Amino acid sequence: MSDAELLHGVYGAPPAQLARIPNTARQLSPLHPGASDLGAAIPESYAGIVMLAPPGTLERRYVMAQALTALAPDGVLTAIAPKDKGGARLRKELEAFGCTVDEGGKSHHRICVTRRPDVLIGAEDACIAGAPRFIEALGLWSQPGVFSWDRLDPGSVLLAARLPRFEGHGADLGCGVGYLSLRVLESPAVKRLDLIDIDRRAIDAAKRNVTDPRAHLHWADASRSEARFAKLDFVVMNPPFHSAGVEDKALGQAFIRNAAQMLRPGGACWLVANRHLPYEAALASTFKSVRLDHEADGFKIYEARK
Repeated sequence: MSDAELLHGVYGAPPAQLARIPNTARQLSPLHPGASDLGAAIPESYAGIVMLAPPGTLERRYVMAQALTALAPDGVLTAIAPKDKGGARLRKELEAFGCTVDEGGKSHHRICVTRRPDVLIGAEDACIAGAPRFIEALGLWSQPGVFSWDRLDPGSVLLAARLPRFEGHGADLGCGVGYLSLRVLESPAVKRLDLIDIDRRAIDAAKRNVTDPRAHLHWADASRSEARFAKLDFVVMNPPFHSAGVEDKALGQAFIRNAAQMLRPGGACWLVANRHLPYEAALASTFKSVRLDHEADGFKIYEARK
């Protein structure tokens, strides 16, 4: 490709004060619905990529290997991470790929700038280590970076055991790899289930795990209302409460408000939450009735009716 045809990319949301991001940069993160897939990028097609590197080692090495592969000769990768969430290891990990790294620091982040090396070392191994896989212990497909990717979340397990036999049309908000959806679809009276998650990798895994024709999967933000999801009979969810690695109670509260908007009058929302999360006020203000169904092992389960 000619220099004029080369692309610019951004992965995630790097702090604006730490790196310059061209206005034309393509979003490449699987956590941004509609973003381009970095793994599907044509090799040597990017002039530069600015990345907020993920905190997990397997996921971080995976996406950095993909980014270096996507860079044109002499293309520039700027990798940024908080010091305590992978930043301290960025330089060594990039050097292991054969990169020469300029490292700096600002605002509690490490900033590593490197060019695509003449010989890229170990990228294939990093891509294999971070790729989707079947987890034998779970009996499910998953991938590093997805929430609770290699183990069952105990809150979801508790909720699955308490769910009633649903009827009609429902949704699984923040469906992950589809564990709760499989439980919901055990009921033959369920006519349709919409699985919604902001993580493309989770949706890709759920497509392999949940093959029931009543299941419809959507790469979308489950905390935001969409007209296509309306007048549902039920919603199930284990709402997230972290954003960019920081506890964010407002995120779960947004899930609750969105669930209420999606339901028909009389429709039911079943949710599980960590005991310390203050969701009671959000539930009481958006639903006609709220019932604490169960409390155990640091979790609480609610049934709320619109």
